Amino acid sequence: MMNGKEYLESLRDGRTVFLNGDKVDDVTTHPAYRNSARSIAQLYDALHEPVTARILTAKTDEGHTTHKFFKASKNATELLEARDAIAQWSKLSYGFMGRTPDYKAAFTGSLGPYSDFYKGFEDNAKRWYEKTTRDVPFCNHTIINPAMDRNKPLHENKEVFVRTVEERDDGIIVSGAKMVGTSAALTNYNFVANYSPVDLGEGDRSHALIFFVPMNASGLKMISRQSFEETAAKSGTPFDYPLSSRFDENDAVIVLDHVFVPWENVFAYNNVEIANGFRSKTGWMNRYTFHGCTRYAVKLDFMAGLLMKATEMAGTNQFRGVQANIGEVLAFRNMFWAISTAMATDPMEGPNGTVLPNSTYATAY
Repeated sequence: MMNGKEYLESLRDGRTVFLNGDKVDDVTTHPAYRNSARSIAQLYDALHEPVTARILTAKTDEGHTTHKFFKASKNATELLEARDAIAQWSKLSYGFMGRTPDYKAAFTGSLGPYSDFYKGFEDNAKRWYEKTTRDVPFCNHTIINPAMDRNKPLHENKEVFVRTVEERDDGIIVSGAKMVGTSAALTNYNFVANYSPVDLGEGDRSHALIFFVPMNASGLKMISRQSFEETAAKSGTPFDYPLSSRFDENDAVIVLDHVFVPWENVFAYNNVEIANGFRSKTGWMNRYTFHGCTRYAVKLDFMAGLLMKATEMAGTNQFRGVQANIGEVLAFRNMFWAISTAMATDPMEGPNGTVLPNSTYATAY
């Protein structure tokens, strides 16, 4: 596993990032990204601090030390410990960073148990499961097609969306755009898939893809939105912008211009069934809602405390109406913690001796 310094160094890899039409040379020093990068670096440092490491890390079957949510859970106890690991990381941003490295572990942590789903690429799924548990990389995902004329069928926007343009003995060449790459400029890999069904018609399956690509791949470009962090730096101080100055998860459009993807990074190729089904059939929904519910519970801890402190300072904390309103926030806080606990302690059976967070409670969240 990386520590914070190694994480920051991993971002200095020649990646191509554009902000406001200008190319960013180093995201670890640029005022639009540097504080958020340091916030993520704190997460990686926490994996190595003795006190927090006990909450955050565990051993895999292969003997690697990993974040507890990066590996598949085998029972309710392990799921509850994974929940607590998610919460521990989330507390470092008060719940305001929702796409931290453990969010994508909601997907990678199921690659091992569900490797058989990825027909023809089963070994790739197993290899990436071991790789991500061992290295604990920061991955983003782009699974939405850019907004085009929604009245047109997919094949009429074919040239814009990510598709295979060439097949080679050692891999495929892909081109097209995807979104929304949250924190993409600060990640190690981009996971590309399709959130909505792939149906080109006329036998065209070039969009039916699932793959990983490193962020410094030749031909990969990131086009960032406006930076809240940079605005905070220019408009005031961190005291004026205590959250956006440190926790801006800058979104980006990912443009792939004839990018080479080796076969070992591919999970689906020209396979509409797998491309359409991975989200609902591999436990990802169970796991990403588990992460989201836990992160939101941490955020409500912060919001409840902030409201209580603010009303105490204003002298309104004894007003009955104020107390009732804060009580409603506390009720939501208690409910989300309870839902995350129930998702862990009443799990659903997964493949190969694993368990998944309960999806019924996930829908309540």
